[in-house]
Amino acid sequence: MFTTIKKRDGREVSFDDSKITDAIYKAAKAVGGEDRELAVSLTLDVLRILRQEYNGQIFGVEDVQDVVERVLIERGHARTAKAYILYRDKRTRMREAKTELMDIVEDIIRETDRDNANVGNSPSAKMLQIASAASRNFYLSRMIDEDFSLAHRRGDIHIHDLDFYATTINCLQIPLEELLRNGFDNGHGFIRPPKRPASATALSAIILQSSQNDMYGGQSFPFFDTQMAPFIDRGSEEDVYQAMEALVYNLNSLHSRAGSQVPFSSLNLGTDTSDAGRMVTRNLLLAYDAGLGKGENPIFPNVIFRLKKGINFNPGDPNYDLFQLAVRVAGKRLNPTFSFMDSSFNKEYGDQVAYMGCRTRVMANRRGPAVTTKRGNLSFTTINLPRLAIKAERNIKKFYSLLDELTELTVNQLHHRFRVQCRLRVKDIPFVMGQGLYMGSEDLKPEDSIEPAIVNGTLSVGIIGLAEALVALTGYHHGQSEDSQALGLEIIGHIREKVDEACERFDLNYTFLATPAEGLCARFVKMDRKEYKLVPGVTDREYYTNSFHIPVYYPINMYDKVRLEGPYHKYFNAGHISYVELASPPQHNPQAVEDLLRHMADCDMGYAGINYPVDFCCGCSLLGIINDPQCPRCGSADIRRVRRITGYLSTVDRFNDGKVAELRDRLPHS
Repeated sequence: MFTTIKKRDGREVSFDDSKITDAIYKAAKAVGGEDRELAVSLTLDVLRILRQEYNGQIFGVEDVQDVVERVLIERGHARTAKAYILYRDKRTRMREAKTELMDIVEDIIRETDRDNANVGNSPSAKMLQIASAASRNFYLSRMIDEDFSLAHRRGDIHIHDLDFYATTINCLQIPLEELLRNGFDNGHGFIRPPKRPASATALSAIILQSSQNDMYGGQSFPFFDTQMAPFIDRGSEEDVYQAMEALVYNLNSLHSRAGSQVPFSSLNLGTDTSDAGRMVTRNLLLAYDAGLGKGENPIFPNVIFRLKKGINFNPGDPNYDLFQLAVRVAGKRLNPTFSFMDSSFNKEYGDQVAYMGCRTRVMANRRGPAVTTKRGNLSFTTINLPRLAIKAERNIKKFYSLLDELTELTVNQLHHRFRVQCRLRVKDIPFVMGQGLYMGSEDLKPEDSIEPAIVNGTLSVGIIGLAEALVALTGYHHGQSEDSQALGLEIIGHIREKVDEACERFDLNYTFLATPAEGLCARFVKMDRKEYKLVPGVTDREYYTNSFHIPVYYPINMYDKVRLEGPYHKYFNAGHISYVELASPPQHNPQAVEDLLRHMADCDMGYAGINYPVDFCCGCSLLGIINDPQCPRCGSADIRRVRRITGYLSTVDRFNDGKVAELRDRLPHS
């Protein structure tokens, strides 16, 4: 009857009516039908309508599918029609994903995606980004449940590091002392324990690199001073300084992930009062203060100085001098940042809580001991708070209803990802699991599931744009109105309750995260502006404000900012950070920095840092603030501009458009 049909790409191919029969039969089978003869009968009806409507003219694949849907519905096969429509929609999405993927690949070939400012523009980085794009499309169209995939695609939620959904886990607090004491194997042979400080720090860098290659997130030493102390006992002050200098150099040059980035490294230190522990902290800070070979500001490691009363926080404490040194270095190099062990939510653990530069915090544990070491976050997903607030149309009751629904979906999506991660075997994450670095993996064999280990990890629900959500709900953000501040704390407390309920329901470590939104800050607002147009104070900028922060463009003094943001920290048990923005490096006013840190402690913060511009002329090594395009001393236009982005340092040329806009809007806090 028919000889040809037009494909979607315009090609004309031979017509085969058995394909119609097969499609109808598969749809019927999906809803419990098994009648092949009925499928043939329905196919004849389809052919009859095609003959009537096209009368010898050529038609396309979509035309046939439209007729099939019509026939199924008219003949009373509604369930089969629904299955056919869903199958057709899935196939359409898969085709569109392939087309979208090709467009993304074309863009990446020109320049890598800037969602992560730690990823360069090298050939290896491009290959990684192409693989990431393909993986994201595969997971959204083939693996992830329809409701989760749709919520991510339309911007209700954001599944972070989607490209690694089924291949690995996020981050780890590494048991450095075990690896240095016992030696380790990174896949090419056994590495024996070090005997000198330089060897110990060299191996530490290799450990961070090896662990980074197994995971997609940050790598941290939770007690670098204590972990390193046994291996520097025989070294002089000069030996230890040289070792720490080499570590800083290595962590800014040693690449991971096939050469696309340096390890996202964090070192926690400051509370070891032994001579060796103090020597580690002192010389690491001095090496970081000196900078790289020409005095450039180091990007990594993130240095996190623990503050604890009785140890280093007050004059007379044994490590108070190290605190003063940390303040001096932070006033010149942006690092260290500071964690507060005496905050209401950290105090019960003494000085044992560790953070990562991206703000991740892992402590409480339903399935094992409540410690930091040998544990990490498994994955996290962020809720688009401003969108919910816009949809609520200032109806608070409606907002909470929408919020509960989306929080539940997010919790379930994280559980789905956890079950997918449980399919991984030890040999799939060979360094981390094969070496016993993750709690619970010590006795596992290569073919064993990693589930006994990752039950000790965390699954995190995150949020972005509390400020914009409050504007949409009340007309004011929490920096402008005490009523909005009260509502903001109520909203965040409500989400935390829902997250805690998920812990009970699944007996897993669900936690609540103040999301480090890098690429996401722009993604959500672009989608919301397209759907809801310009909403003043909400979608009228190129980014959403990070987590619970007061907007960077809002004029407020630093003490008020800290006072308003401090109360949020206790709710975000998966991680949190607050910043104060300064107009210039405070290196000549360390007392002001110390006073600010004491105010942060009084306001119950858990983790915080200070931001300011750091510019470096690559022509003459001038370090300072260079406002002009050229160096005022030598005229060079080769200026390296270092700023903090979502918890770690990077150069401005690697910021994405949303973060560039945010950086442009940042006002110093008086």
